[in-house]
Amino acid sequence: MEAQVRTFLCRSDNIGVLIRDPETGACAAIDVPEAAPVLKALDETGWRLTDILVTHRHGDHIAGIPEVKAATGARVTAPRKAGGAIPEVDVSVGEGDVVSVGSLSAEVWETPGHCDDHITYWFAQAGIVCAGDTLFTLGCGRVLEGPPETLWRSLQRFAALPDEAMVFSGHDYVLSNGRFALAADPDNAALRARVAEAETAAREGRFLIPSSLGTERRTNPFLRSGAPELARRVDLPAGSTPEQVFVTLRSWKDRF
Repeated sequence: MEAQVRTFLCRSDNIGVLIRDPETGACAAIDVPEAAPVLKALDETGWRLTDILVTHRHGDHIAGIPEVKAATGARVTAPRKAGGAIPEVDVSVGEGDVVSVGSLSAEVWETPGHCDDHITYWFAQAGIVCAGDTLFTLGCGRVLEGPPETLWRSLQRFAALPDEAMVFSGHDYVLSNGRFALAADPDNAALRARVAEAETAAREGRFLIPSSLGTERRTNPFLRSGAPELARRVDLPAGSTPEQVFVTLRSWKDRF
């Protein structure tokens, strides 16, 4: 099922995403980091916002919700585990729930690790996964709540998706992620090409979001934690599990 998508920058590095169902005209914003860019994108496209789908409670993802809801009347769907931390919530959801945007439907995954209430929206028919701050182009979220193993388990949900699935992340951290990825996986030719592509995109005022799962599998060190060369790079012994490699990589990235 086709979906129309518009991406744009919010704040300094947040990514705004609008997903529209062309059959019904229903349209969802994935998070609202700030109101003005979302309202501008709606004005430029002529799309009518019907829904706001929130990935997690952090302020840089929800600050613009009250103003945008007041302007559009959009229904706000948010993670149940966020409690009252998100304003103007109409519908609370958790693992296994399904949300609809017109004829488009998305399965809700609970993907904690960055924070306990984080959820992801998987639009299977459209091949779109809205990852928030769990999975980034060439990287993954910082662990703010819980052990890093929790984020590892959340990332396995993405690893099971088809190569052609398109990942919409909550931030454009591609260049900084690329620098770390090259330090961790320097002999990866696909990664070197991807970082060069990111540098070109930045010079041209573009960003590499969305990214396909297939590309991330080949280039994102956090999804490549099972590769023997990454275990060697972080000085772990043969036989170390991918989860152990991931935990060590995430700790290294925090200090990078």
